[in-house]
Formats: sequence, structure tokens, C-alpha cells
Amino acid sequence: MRLVFAGTPEVAVPALDALLASGRHEVAAVVTRPDAPAGRGRRLVASPVAERAEEAGIEVLKPNRPRDEDFLARLREIAPDCCPVVAYGALLPRAALDIPAHGWVNLHFSLLPAWRGAAPVQHSVMAGDEITGASTFLIEEGLDSGPVYGTVTERVRATDTSGDLLTRLAFAGAGLLAATMDGIEDGTLKAVPQPAEGVTLAPKITVEDAQVDWATPALRVDRVVRACTPAPGAWTTFRGERLKLIQVTPVPERTDLAPGQLSAGKNNVYVGTGSHAVELVWVQAQGKKPMQAADWARGVRIGASETLGD
Repeated sequence: MRLVFAGTPEVAVPALDALLASGRHEVAAVVTRPDAPAGRGRRLVASPVAERAEEAGIEVLKPNRPRDEDFLARLREIAPDCCPVVAYGALLPRAALDIPAHGWVNLHFSLLPAWRGAAPVQHSVMAGDEITGASTFLIEEGLDSGPVYGTVTERVRATDTSGDLLTRLAFAGAGLLAATMDGIEDGTLKAVPQPAEGVTLAPKITVEDAQVDWATPALRVDRVVRACTPAPGAWTTFRGERLKLIQVTPVPERTDLAPGQLSAGKNNVYVGTGSHAVELVWVQAQGKKPMQAADWARGVRIGASETLGD
């Protein structure tokens, strides 16, 4: 088939690579978000998908909005049979959805209808799911509600951050998306409507959502930290300033600390929760680089009655 691939962040690059390597389909162009300011100098930088497409010598389209008539006209000229999508980052209007004969097929990082929305992997980790996966589905105007072509499953490991899990899903999902294109082309694959039961939503995780509540159980604290790593970053406060929490480990044998209460030894830093303590492993103070929590504690000289989240 003649394809136009839509995607923006690094997590979409493995799928583009899989389609380029398949040898069966032609990636005629790529659609991605416009260049965005990045770094201290706020210099405009192309998306990872744009950079990969340019390396491969593929036309790159960067519409400000997918409803822009110039973009729609160019898409009609290219005349794709299908448009595979991975984390493009903008809503597609009906005028765009109607152009390819086989529609726009999205790779979504959950087992639909679970975790429809912008942050499926973060919500899966936060909820304590043991199994998640990726799905390919035909995009409709509803939120991730279209019929599903295929799925792959992935076990959620006890220490997985969202970043860890998303990396594995990006590669597993890349193979699924390529296989979905093959099945659509040869007519062996039919999309199946999603069940009405089991729908859960995964809205974007905000900075406010990422604040740790020390009154919740240690298991919940650990899940919030892992779900919000690397972004937006779990955090608490210490002496009125924000402290980023990069890694914690539940410590069931420490039940002597009140929620938020700190206990710093020579090589370990513990903090109480609503159940038992967690050990702070890696933290990042405002304006500082990430560091081991024991080094941070030595630097700030934690007092006997100090707490987090005050």
C-alpha cells in the first residue's frame, strides 16, 4: 500500500522504521507536529519523527492544524491507501479521515477499550495493572473508540517506570502496526468493534496529579513515582521547595514512621506513608542534578523531626 505515516515523538520512530523496513509498502510522506522550541536557547527543533523521515529522504508535512486546506490538498495529491498513526498529537478532522481508502489506523499503547486517552501507559502503571499491551484500531471521530484490528500484550514488571514500559511497547507495537498494514492490504484482517464493557479513560497526567500524598499506602506512592517517571515527574516538598522523586522502594519492615516523616541514616533515607515506609533511592532538588537520596540527605542535614510534603 501507499502510506502516509503520522507521528511526532521518539516513541513513534520504531513504528516508522518497521514500515520502512517492511519492503511491502511505500511510505510516501510523513505528517508530524510543527518544529517546537527546546533547550535553554528555546531553539526550534524538528520532531524525532521528522528527523528520521528526513534521514530516509521522505517528504515531511508539518501542518499547524490538520484541517488546514493546504495540508488536505497535499494529502489528496499523495493519495495514500492508508495512514498509520503513532502519537501524532493532534485531532484529525473528518475531511482528513476520509482521504485514504483504508482510513487512518492508530497504534495505541493499551489493550482497548481500557485506557482510552492521552496517557494510557502512565495510568496502567498507576493502577497497578499486571498486563497491558498495544492495539491497532481504525480512527473514528470518538476518543480511541474505533474498531480494533489487532493487539499485543506486555507484562508490567514490578519496577517498571512509564518510560521503561513505553519503550518496550513502542517496539512490540511497531511489529503489530506493520502486520496490521499487511493484513489490511491482503484482506485477511477485519476490524472488530470494541466491547461496550471495560472502558477506562487515561487523560493526560498533570503536574498536580504527580504530587505524592504521603497519607496514601506505600504501594500507591511507589506506583505514582513510577507512573510519573520520566514525565511529568513525581514530586513532594521539603522546606518549602519542590523535591522530585525519581525512584523509591517500599520497605514493609519499617512501620515506625508517620506519613511524610523522614529518617536518614548513613546510607539510607526513609519516609513514612499511610502504611509502611518507603526508601528514597534517587531524588532531584530544585536547580540540582539527580542524585542518590543518601547524598542529598547529607547535603541538607535532615533534622530529627523533619517531614516531606509540609
